[in-house]
Amino acid sequence: MSNLFNFETYSATITNFVMVYGMRLVVAVITLLVGLWVINWLNRLVYNLMVKKDVDVSLRPFLKSVMAVALRVLLIILVIAQLGVEMTSFIAILGSAGLAIGLALQGSLANFAGGVLILTIKPFRVGDYIEAQGQGGTVDMINIFNTVLKTPDNKTIFIPNGPLANSVVVNYTIEKTRRVEFNFAVSVNNDIGKVRQLLQNLIQADNRVLPDPAPAIVVTNFAEHSLTLSVRVWVEKENYWAFFWDMNEHAKSAFEEQGIQMPVPRREMVGGASNGQAPNAVQQV
Repeated sequence: MSNLFNFETYSATITNFVMVYGMRLVVAVITLLVGLWVINWLNRLVYNLMVKKDVDVSLRPFLKSVMAVALRVLLIILVIAQLGVEMTSFIAILGSAGLAIGLALQGSLANFAGGVLILTIKPFRVGDYIEAQGQGGTVDMINIFNTVLKTPDNKTIFIPNGPLANSVVVNYTIEKTRRVEFNFAVSVNNDIGKVRQLLQNLIQADNRVLPDPAPAIVVTNFAEHSLTLSVRVWVEKENYWAFFWDMNEHAKSAFEEQGIQMPVPRREMVGGASNGQAPNAVQQV
């Protein structure tokens, strides 16, 4: 009878436990699944609203990620509450855990703060070509913890936001125009006026060159066998590389057609020949 009594007691206890906590567990699981679906739906809704309201492209993925994380944290708290856990104790535990996690993830928190700083100051936006941290590329996305760059040869670079926000950033896109500079070294035997006029004709023949600021052709170096003419012109930023490549090609062709001489290094014999023997070496001067 004693064993039967104990079995009935244990059975009643287990049944009561299942009835109480089993239902809570079912409700918690349903809440979790429905909550995740609602969060995903809200994320899509908010993102579409940002697109319609023409919110800055740089802000969209960042705000979407922040909202998703915040809503998931709230959902976890709600699910735990459904299981009957005392929220006061849970919040205390969560605070202690948050402090420990914060100390362990100082770098990640610095990256998050860096992301906020980047989006606040806006040294660059999505679509800008930048150089930073020894890397260069077009900004593809600004996430919570990192910024994604796409290089011209289609590499993907992830730069942490913390170091990026505190480093020197060169933005090649923020201004509408850029100055293109060429350095042409020619022989000192050439008529400098003729070379200057030839370069001036090349500039005037290209409608991508902006009249203001005015183009400049100046001598920047004068050596024993060569002189260097620097050509400085301004173009729209989207024409920079196309004009740079074309100008170099056209200048070479024009120099050849007009007989412009290139500087030739003078060579002299070292280790003089004697008794009909060949010299030991040739030294470039």
